[in-house]
Amino acid sequence: MRKISILYLHPIGAFGGASKSLLELLQALPIQITPHVICPRGQVSDIFHKNNIKIIECQGLTQFDNTLFSHYKGWRWLIILREVFYLYSTLKSLIRAKSQWGAFDQIHANELTTIPSAIIAKLFFRVPLVMHVRSLQRPMDIGVRGKLLRKLIERYVDQLVAIDCTVRASLPIDFPIQIVRNGFTSPALPLRTDVQNVGKLFTKDRPLRVGCVGGLLKLKGVYDFVEAARICNQIGLAVEFILVGENPRELHGIKGYLIKLFGFAADARADLNNMIREYNLNEQVKIVGFTHNVKTIYDSLDLLCFPSHLNACGRPVFEAAFSHVPSVVAVENPQEDTILHGQTGICIPARDPKAIADAVTFFYNNPEELIRMGKAAYLLATKNFDISLNASKMNDIYTHLQNRATTPKVKT
Repeated sequence: MRKISILYLHPIGAFGGASKSLLELLQALPIQITPHVICPRGQVSDIFHKNNIKIIECQGLTQFDNTLFSHYKGWRWLIILREVFYLYSTLKSLIRAKSQWGAFDQIHANELTTIPSAIIAKLFFRVPLVMHVRSLQRPMDIGVRGKLLRKLIERYVDQLVAIDCTVRASLPIDFPIQIVRNGFTSPALPLRTDVQNVGKLFTKDRPLRVGCVGGLLKLKGVYDFVEAARICNQIGLAVEFILVGENPRELHGIKGYLIKLFGFAADARADLNNMIREYNLNEQVKIVGFTHNVKTIYDSLDLLCFPSHLNACGRPVFEAAFSHVPSVVAVENPQEDTILHGQTGICIPARDPKAIADAVTFFYNNPEELIRMGKAAYLLATKNFDISLNASKMNDIYTHLQNRATTPKVKT
């Protein structure tokens, strides 16, 4: 079969869920897919280099954010200035890609926010465009921004790909969209039955271990996680709360002050350390930096907490499930492909530390539920998030677009 050369546009420099999902996909695709990546220099580019993926680093790719939880409003409109500034970096990286790698068969943008850069790339290379949608979107049938985004998608995007049913539901119902879920490369494991003290309360010698995995961002609910630790500590539960993730930004000087002032970002690591000291939780809360081998983290946990403010199940939920670990997830109206309330975990409201603490207390008092829900979570994960199956679905999309692009049009 003829090789298909694909240019991937990835707009994020910090290694997080979207970056991990792209890396897993590229490593699982069949050999006839030849990937090339453009992304901002930083942690992602370093990791991709180490995994022998062809990459061009840039200062940034121009984006337009109309997602449900981070769209432009108030002072956030100033971010548009950054996107205009990144136009030069975007054009320069595309020119460099053509000079260094030649022509491509397809463009794959790894998030809908990259649509300005993706359209430029499509016009530059004159090839089909695949657009991944990883975030919940604002309605596209109301407002100038929504209607404009819809028109751009209809005109320039050849295939939309949603990562799950929740994201699909946030897009127009009439859009032809394929659902290709993220995947996780994890060896099959025997059913976990080693939860200690099953049928007994956890003790200080064996605390219940609850993890929160992801970037240290306010919107990921990490502040709520520490508040929940305070509540659990106050009522005397032997629980260890473990935060695993990278601090996206350390803010110093005048620049840091202005970024904090306008609410564009926060130094979460510093804030969390202050909370831990203030609440005297040094023994109960641990912060672990970025790690490549998250599997070892999940294997050490009894329970995962994903208290995101984004009303969605992130990839840590199914990653933990491969280790037979159930989850507490901040999500309303969960879709059955990601979490089943009361079966694979517990769903709670966002921004509610007490709800987190109540869910932790439930598992603390009913440790046998860790095994029951962990088993169900594992079965759901293997059904929906097997990387080989999902990479095959993505390969089918590429093959279909390639066949359509190379099939001569019949004149009528």
